[in-house]
Order: sequence, then C-alpha cells, then structure tokens
Amino acid sequence: MEDTSKYLIHANVTADGVVERSDVVGAIFGQTEGLLGDELDLRDLRQSQKVGRIDVEISSTAGQSHGHLTIATSLDKVETATLAASLETIDRVGPCRADLEVTEIEDVRAAKRKEVVNRAKELLQTGFDDSVMSSEEILAEVRQHVRVEDITEYEGLPAGPRVTDSDAIIVVEGRSDVLTLLKYGVKNAIAVEGTNVPDAVAELTRHRTVTAFLDGDRGGDLIFEELSQVGDIDYVAFAPSGTSVEDLDHHQLFASLRNKVPYDNVSGLNEPREAVAATDGSSTPAPAPDARRTHGSEAASPTSIDESSGSADRSTGASNAATDATVAGEAATESEAAGPADGSASAQSAASTDAGSTPAADADATTEPADPETVYGHASAVIRDGTDRVRFLDADGDTIDETDANDAYDALDSLEPAPTTVVLDAILSQRLLDLAADRGVDRIVARSLGQFTKRPTGVRIHAIDDVAAERPDSG
Repeated sequence: MEDTSKYLIHANVTADGVVERSDVVGAIFGQTEGLLGDELDLRDLRQSQKVGRIDVEISSTAGQSHGHLTIATSLDKVETATLAASLETIDRVGPCRADLEVTEIEDVRAAKRKEVVNRAKELLQTGFDDSVMSSEEILAEVRQHVRVEDITEYEGLPAGPRVTDSDAIIVVEGRSDVLTLLKYGVKNAIAVEGTNVPDAVAELTRHRTVTAFLDGDRGGDLIFEELSQVGDIDYVAFAPSGTSVEDLDHHQLFASLRNKVPYDNVSGLNEPREAVAATDGSSTPAPAPDARRTHGSEAASPTSIDESSGSADRSTGASNAATDATVAGEAATESEAAGPADGSASAQSAASTDAGSTPAADADATTEPADPETVYGHASAVIRDGTDRVRFLDADGDTIDETDANDAYDALDSLEPAPTTVVLDAILSQRLLDLAADRGVDRIVARSLGQFTKRPTGVRIHAIDDVAAERPDSG
C-alpha cells in the first residue's frame, strides 16, 4: 500500500481519560461504519487496499490522552477529503469523551517530487563532466591511442610492429623515440633502452639491414660506440646536434634518415656525429681531414646517379634499404612535392660539398657526356624528354632493349639476359619492383616512386628529380 498511496491523512486525537491505540482504531471503524455508504465504508476500503494501515501514536498524562494518527489512501482527492471529514465525527474513544481533528492531507506524490527536484539539483552540480575536448585534443587523443596500440615488444624491448618481419630495422635509444617514429608511420624501430645494448638487439643486428638512428648528444655517441662493438651496423644517422629523436618533427626526422651514411665511413672516428654531418652536406663543421682517413674524399665528392652504391644511398632517401616501406613512401612524397624548386638548393649543397673534393672528382662531376653513354645520360634521354618509354641497360651501360613504359613488366619478365639497370619514364610500382628484385636488377631510375609496402634490399631505386637535382649543370 505504501508504494501505491497517493495521500496521507494526518489527524490529532484528544481523550478525557486514559486510552490505548486499539481504542482509537476501534472507535474509527465503529463510528464511521455506514456513515458514507457502502462505497466509502472504511472496512471495505481496507480490504480492497484502497486505504492503508491506520498508524496511531498516543500517550497519557495527567488523566488525559493525546495522540496522532496517519491513514494512507489511494482514493482520489474528493474521496480522500470526504473520508477525512468523516473522521471528525468521532466523539468518543473507549469510555471517554474524545475529539479528533484532521490537521493535513499530504500529497505523497508532491513529497516525491520534492525529493526528485532536490536530487536533480545535486546531480546537476556533481553528476556531469563539464570538460569538453577541443578538435585538436580529440585528434591528439586518437593519434596517441593508435601509437600506443601499434607499439609492441621484442624480447621485452619497445619496438614497432614490423621489427619481427622487416628486412631492415632502425635502432633508437628509448621508448619515446619508437613512439615518435610510429607517429610518422615508421614501424620497424626498436629501442635499446639505455647505453647498455641488450643481447637481443645485438643478435638482431646480425641478420638485418641496420640503421642506428641516435640522439645528437653524448648519449648517442656512447650507444653508437657500444653498438659498433657488440652488433653489426650498416648505416648511421644522428639527430641534429643537441636534440633528441623524440623532439624531431616530421621534416627533421625524415631529413636525418635520408642523410644517413654507411657505417664504414664513420667507424673508428672519435666524432662520428661530425663525420655524419660532413657527409650529408649540413652546416655542422666537419672533422679534421686526417680524422676522415680514406673516406674523406668520398664524403666530399658530389653524389650522382653514376657513383657507387654507398654514395648513391647517401644522396637520396629513396635508396635507403634500412628505412621501412612507410619511410620510403614519405621520402618519395616529399621529393615529388619539392619538385624543381629543390634543385637549386641541392645543387648549392653539392657545390659547397665540392669544395673539399679532388680535382679528378670535380672534373667527373662537371663533365656531362654528349651521348647517353652513362646511366645518367640514358635517364635524361628517356625520362627528361618525356618519351613514356622504358630502357634496359647492361652492366656496361649499353642498351639491351627499349619498349613502351606500359609494357615494362612483360618486357622485363621475358628479357634475356636480365638487365643491370632499368630506366623508366613512369611511376615505379610495387609489382615492377618485385619483379626487378627477382630478376637480379641492380638499379632502377624512374620518373617518380610509388608507395611501397615491401622494399627489396638488393635493388637501388631513384627518382629522376632526386638524382638530377644533385647533378651540376652542364653549362
């Protein structure tokens, strides 16, 4: 009844004598019986649960009794008011004269409404999270989630998800460096977590193409020194002097990876960071000439498509076998976006680097053959002239075959003997790159590079703009 009651009838009772609760209840039922007819008979209403239990509290003092009674009903307003008025007709309780007065008819639902309002006020103040994320915060949160989801462990060390199956890996210092590389799409990095290189990393370097990408501080030098003693390094790259890998933005990170140098060029030097800076053409002072040993002339000479494999790899990120597929895609995109505007800057860099080269190197860099007797000459004739052709060259730079660029895959598949170099006036695709690796092609020069999901390490690939920008003008 308490759950379905609508109203509560409150009344005070006074008796001239000592009475008990049962006397009051008996007086209510006895003196109201038949007063309001059968429909409002209190006994029938009680049996049908339209009227609840009659609660009476009464006490006696100085020969008089005073009390309070409460009756719960589920009747409507008119019926409840009529029932309450009938209670005031009671004039005796037990053997004593008595007086009963209704003081209030309480609407139970109103009381519940008050509770609802008060609770709603509390919830309004404390139940809502008023923090609203901006668009930038939402994007940053999503990026952070993706980065953390992508990071894995290799032998208990923080690593990208591609470390276990990639042909090439990048060794960095700490977990934050791995996260930074993941942020820009590089998923083949592993951290050494300090200057003590773990055995797992040392063993991994013996089976992969390894690029050590280290901070531009003393800590980076120490890790490089130990890694060179316990592991097998193929390439070395440093963050700009005084900065960490985790602090690099997108452009700085890929610039540092593109400027990596073969390990042989810096092994045994006291200042490997300065040697890397000298070979990549940056403004950081180079080490003393006697410290460069026999590699000084290689670092100073300009890089072109006709030079050795090591030099070509230093000149462009497109040929970096140690950088994963995503790095290759980013580097190619940046090269295409730069276009001819990068040519002057690269030429200026090459010119400044030529200051330390030998006369023989200067003569080779500034002499442009009249006929396509070199790979660069063939690349200019096929790609610069917009022929939409593909040319296959042997080890001596002579033409084996030439056909339409759209038929490059079929021609390479059936060509015997297999060419050493492919010059393609089209975008290099993953399908053609895989076939070239299977046929043993050593080098591919294309109009531009596509996005690669897998990067064969045995094929050096170049975009014509990258290589030509570093080639001095013939005039």
